[in-house]
Amino acid sequence: MFHTIQSWVKSILPRSLFGRAMLIMVVPVVVIQIVVAAYFAERLFRDVSTQMSAIVAQEINYIASLAKDAPDKRAALQEMRKAAMPLRIFISFETDPSQKHEPWLWYGLSDHYVNKELKSSVKGLIYLDILSDTRRVQLAVDTNKGPVRFSFARTRSSARNPHQLLVAMIFTAFIFTGISIVFLNNQIKPIKRLSNAAEAFGRGWAIPFNPRGAREVRSAGHSFLAMRTRIIRQIEQRTMMLSGVSHDLRTPLTRMKLSLGLIDPSEEVEHLKRDVDEMEAMLTEFLEFARGDSEEPTETVGIKALTKRIVHNFKRAGHMVELVFTGEVTSDDTFKCREQSMQRAIENLLGNAVRYGTQVRLSVDLQDTRIEFTIEDDGPGIQKEQREAALEPFSRLDSARNQNDNVGSGLGLAIATDLARSHGGHLKLYRSADLGGLKAVISLPR
Repeated sequence: MFHTIQSWVKSILPRSLFGRAMLIMVVPVVVIQIVVAAYFAERLFRDVSTQMSAIVAQEINYIASLAKDAPDKRAALQEMRKAAMPLRIFISFETDPSQKHEPWLWYGLSDHYVNKELKSSVKGLIYLDILSDTRRVQLAVDTNKGPVRFSFARTRSSARNPHQLLVAMIFTAFIFTGISIVFLNNQIKPIKRLSNAAEAFGRGWAIPFNPRGAREVRSAGHSFLAMRTRIIRQIEQRTMMLSGVSHDLRTPLTRMKLSLGLIDPSEEVEHLKRDVDEMEAMLTEFLEFARGDSEEPTETVGIKALTKRIVHNFKRAGHMVELVFTGEVTSDDTFKCREQSMQRAIENLLGNAVRYGTQVRLSVDLQDTRIEFTIEDDGPGIQKEQREAALEPFSRLDSARNQNDNVGSGLGLAIATDLARSHGGHLKLYRSADLGGLKAVISLPR
């Protein structure tokens, strides 16, 4: 039960830092206003209105008692008006004694107390009207000379303008809430900028960022800049080191190829040539994996132009690849990426597909916030428990993916995974429901 309530509370809470900070600030203010308003309405307005109404009731009872000793109706009216004039109470004989009590407004802060006290304290009360005229109270009292109508100002029976306190509280709360929103927004802006810079760096973009805001936010910003600098330096050093190793290894490989070219052709020489070619291809893959896409700028790339070019390159090599667009994809639809790197990632996946299958399909699903490239084949696929391991560098699976050829270094899927992550996306492996082989999905934000 507790976990259910906790989950429900979390589901209705704001997701953003600004929303939660506003909630922390506004809720106590609203609660305090409700408590103060309820306290004053229950204590101040009740006590003041009850006391003032009791005094007015005593005055009405005294004035009504003067009619008892008067000889006639005219004399009674004169005596009562003489006593009521200093009290600013207007008196007349009631012509419609059948009038009933008028209801009081439920939202009136003091109406209930005025109505209750006058009904209980005024002797011979016929009716009480506090609704038809919001500025005056009207009532009728039965005397021995007939019903007498009393009318007096509302301020004599209740606190004057009791709503002013609530209006002042609400108005002040709105003003200070607006000021707080401005200051809170200024404090959250540096956090948003830090978040955008971190997200952009996750996609391989090093956007300008200058730490601002509170001391803690500035400290986090400087720590992020230092971390970004260290990562960039590490990537550059790794790339330079592997480039140097690749260059140093290519020199003896070139000499070996030249030496093999001078030897008389034989079956053993052909095996050696294939070994040298495989070593050179492995060096190329190592360098591509180490270099990644850090040296390539981000550009706005046309979706159709990129995918059609990739499919055309495979067709020129004698491999048929089916291209499918999900939904409406026009020539004007674009997304931001490092074009050569993204092309290399898709080509790596298509290269695996055409190697292990005979039917290959490239599907493009364009959404509002994401784009997905799906490569499917009808090959043997990869077992579910081996898919995560297949994405790791230098992973060589068993015979499930036709390892008899002993081709490659196990970096194809790892390179594609690394390139997808550097664009802020991911690569996932599934089983193709249509073709029955492997299904690789590159999902990227737009």
